[in-house]
Amino acid sequence: MFVVGLTGGIASGKTTVSDLFASLGATVVDTDIGARAVVAPGQTGLDAIVRHFGKQILKPDGTLDRAALRQRVFDEPEQREWLESLLHPLIIDWARQRITEAAGPYVVLVIPLLVESGALRELLSRVLVVDVPEHVQVSRLQQRDGSSESAARAILRTQARRDQRLAIADDVIENTSEQAALRARVETLHQHYLSLAANVGDNA
Repeated sequence: MFVVGLTGGIASGKTTVSDLFASLGATVVDTDIGARAVVAPGQTGLDAIVRHFGKQILKPDGTLDRAALRQRVFDEPEQREWLESLLHPLIIDWARQRITEAAGPYVVLVIPLLVESGALRELLSRVLVVDVPEHVQVSRLQQRDGSSESAARAILRTQARRDQRLAIADDVIENTSEQAALRARVETLHQHYLSLAANVGDNA
């Protein structure tokens, strides 16, 4: 299967771009969805988190209180590392299974922290980076979450730098244009990926 790894910084518009690819027929596998799936009630990921942090990390309905968990690990690197060491293998297994089940013609695998974690790199045929300037990320975070500028910039500091993401890119989408221009760029890449995927199939 031809797999495009889609990544980008927070508030860069990864979901908007992946939705456009999905509308054109690509199979989208989003590791953010996987991250929620592996901590759903009844999953081993949630059981391990409760044993580690206690039942106060749960909402009254028994689901994970993600905001409380983020607050707990944000300022404690060792707790964040523990959580990542638990979740990353579970998310990788989830993504691998979805790719195996994909009908094609190709897969867009959304990995927000591709640079930081290196997860699933061996599965990728190409890397697509959704790119915006840092000030745009800050503005979008403030509008989306009601964050202060300092809080938004603190979040950005926990992620890879813009130049680090661009350094691994085979393709780049600059998501600062009008929706029509963004869709046109996605359609161009879609045709390119269809051609590359067909060549992979011919050589299989």
